[in-house]
Amino acid sequence: MEDAYVSLARASFTAYVREGRKIAVPEGLPREMLKSRSACFVSLHAHGELRGCIGTLEPTRASLAEEIIENAISACSRDPRFPPVAPEELEGIACGVDVLGEPESVAGPEALDPKRYGVIVSRGWHRGVLLPDLEGVEDVQTQLAIAKRKAGIAPDAACDLQRFTVVRHC
Repeated sequence: MEDAYVSLARASFTAYVREGRKIAVPEGLPREMLKSRSACFVSLHAHGELRGCIGTLEPTRASLAEEIIENAISACSRDPRFPPVAPEELEGIACGVDVLGEPESVAGPEALDPKRYGVIVSRGWHRGVLLPDLEGVEDVQTQLAIAKRKAGIAPDAACDLQRFTVVRHC
């Protein structure tokens, strides 16, 4: 049985794909989803492959529930790496929600651990994010290389680093 976080994300992207509508925050959600504000990412997978992933690094909505609804809609329809999810794909979509802890600045790569921490790299206006504990990301060098590539930062360029934890719901 799906937990409340994943169920809300699924209901959100399903209603959007099928009917083009944003759902209202449903009744009966856990208190922490209604009363807290947190950043989150919603990830969609089809056949074991990433199909969409969009999130926020800081809370942008009045509640975590609203954050999940918005990010689920964005993950299915606005991830520039993928075409929008089509109705016939819905049955095969697996969904996850990562609730982010507060990012903290770190002095260097030695404070990172790709299994435990996500990373934010920034240089000027360029910023890239990579969630923790992703398949194929076994070391800090790989984590930083992917995050820098996503940010458009040269591989050998210096950048500011932040790390964050997540509570993963899948």
